[in-house]
Amino acid sequence: MQDTARHPRPVLQLRDVHRVFRQGDREIHVLKGANADLYPGQAVALVGPSGAGKSTLLHITGLLETADGGKVYVSGRDCSRLSDAERTRVRRVEMGFVYQFHQLLPEFSALENVVLPQLIRGLTWGPAAGRAIALLKMLGLGERLDHRPAQLSGGEQQRTAIARALANAPKIVLADEPTGNLDPGTSALVFRELLALVEHTGVAALIATHNMDLARCMHRVLRLENGLLQEARPADVA
Repeated sequence: MQDTARHPRPVLQLRDVHRVFRQGDREIHVLKGANADLYPGQAVALVGPSGAGKSTLLHITGLLETADGGKVYVSGRDCSRLSDAERTRVRRVEMGFVYQFHQLLPEFSALENVVLPQLIRGLTWGPAAGRAIALLKMLGLGERLDHRPAQLSGGEQQRTAIARALANAPKIVLADEPTGNLDPGTSALVFRELLALVEHTGVAALIATHNMDLARCMHRVLRLENGLLQEARPADVA
């Protein structure tokens, strides 16, 4: 486990986060006061039974969904009451997202898929392409820059999606089952590369997974059960 004493300021904080879903007269309390801190350079596994609310927690953490109570701090800023435009700006500048299905734009090459988020943020093509090429090469895709998603394997598509998530140098990466659609061998390879990028770039990553073998390789584990987050030692995850 990485020593957080060197990083006393978490880049992300969840404080007493609640989320309630209503089905007719029934209330389902998915989150009942979740608390967590994420530090730079750490990959944190988010585990728990199906239906426990892992995706909901990621959506709230990523400012895609609003909690019913509690606060979300990003780089020390309370984002709980920001306007939609402000939340969008925080996501664009501070966060990167990786999903189970790569969601690459099929008409663009791997390089272009990683360049586009940077152009949207305001970079010109030259610097954006330079960063995209560097990220894709770090992920072993230096020979696949001009290939479109349909020409890439599943693992290559997901590695391209990881590069896209890191394109704007976010402080936080949120990943929802990023290797869940891959075979075990490819899953392990993609995860190792993601973990290496986390450590190399100093980004904080929260990764929801059902794969306990992968969870045990991460710096920390957070278990979501009965609406609460509990810290667990990676070696104890079963």
